[in-house]
Amino acid sequence: MSTRRATISDVAREAGVSPSTASVVFSGKAPVSETTRVRVTEAAAALGYTGPDPRAASLRSGRSGIVGVVFEEHLGTAFLDPVQTLMMDGLADGVAELGAGLLLLRDAPHADAPRAATLTTAPVDAAVLIGCSGNLRESLAAVKARGIPVVVIEGDAGADVPRIGLDNREAQRQVASHLRSLGHERVAIAALPVRSGWRGAWLDDEIDIRIDVTRDRLAGARDVFSDAPVFAAAGSFIDEGLIAGRAIFSSAMPQVTAVIAQSDLLAAGVIRAAQESGLRVPEDVSVTGFDGIVVDGLAPFELTTLVQPATEKGRAAGRAVTAMLKGVPAASVNFTCEFREGNTTAAAPDERGARVD
Repeated sequence: MSTRRATISDVAREAGVSPSTASVVFSGKAPVSETTRVRVTEAAAALGYTGPDPRAASLRSGRSGIVGVVFEEHLGTAFLDPVQTLMMDGLADGVAELGAGLLLLRDAPHADAPRAATLTTAPVDAAVLIGCSGNLRESLAAVKARGIPVVVIEGDAGADVPRIGLDNREAQRQVASHLRSLGHERVAIAALPVRSGWRGAWLDDEIDIRIDVTRDRLAGARDVFSDAPVFAAAGSFIDEGLIAGRAIFSSAMPQVTAVIAQSDLLAAGVIRAAQESGLRVPEDVSVTGFDGIVVDGLAPFELTTLVQPATEKGRAAGRAVTAMLKGVPAASVNFTCEFREGNTTAAAPDERGARVD
């Protein structure tokens, strides 16, 4: 019994149509009648034909049909943050027109996976770099050396690389100004990591902040509260926010009346730390977040936060990649956040613990 794989010609012969008509049924590049479509799909099912061989299509087009997406953090933790998941949903939508798939990559081989595919070895047609900070700048050099299109989300890769960004500084300044308007003066910041491999610690002015989002959001907060102490967490996770909050509320500095968290997940952890310390939110301490995501288990709190269009950011990156692969220049896009006031901020208490009106 022959084990030869059925071809589109076999399907056309079985269905009684031309090979070009059978091919159109699978490609969807031209309309066909419903009767013809049914005949072709039934013939394909009978022959065990599941569609064109993608390797043949790749050889004809000279493309792999793959867009590489490069993360700096471990892939096992990248999608624990809902922002990343929403952004990837948008990116998949943005490249759908190409019929392309997404290949998730680390920025470089690591000790735990020394033979993992990277931008140097992976068969990708284009690349999207998430962050473009630290080691990812080396990935940018690898992409440019290969001559393939590249787009950066939340990072600065130079004028020749399309950037999909967010008004991080202005947005963080807005929420800081909100706290200032409520009378808060003793404010601390729970920041995102400052570099890859960061373990969580208090920052001083000598520390080199290598992650653009952290730097920009910190600059926005310090535009309003220039002397606010900063504890940089090890990642955007509730547990890391809890660690940051414990450090803030147990420190020797005067009791803060507000905490600016650089993500909603960090803010949720800070709220837990406040409750552990016997502090009421927002009566004793106000807490703000950033992202506008749904945080499970946060009720009855609704964060005062900045809502970012994470899905649209990913979709814009996908559209930029699609344009460049079609030979069309792609422009950078900068999105804005929407301020959303919840029930985690209120007027600052005065020195006696009474609320300032």
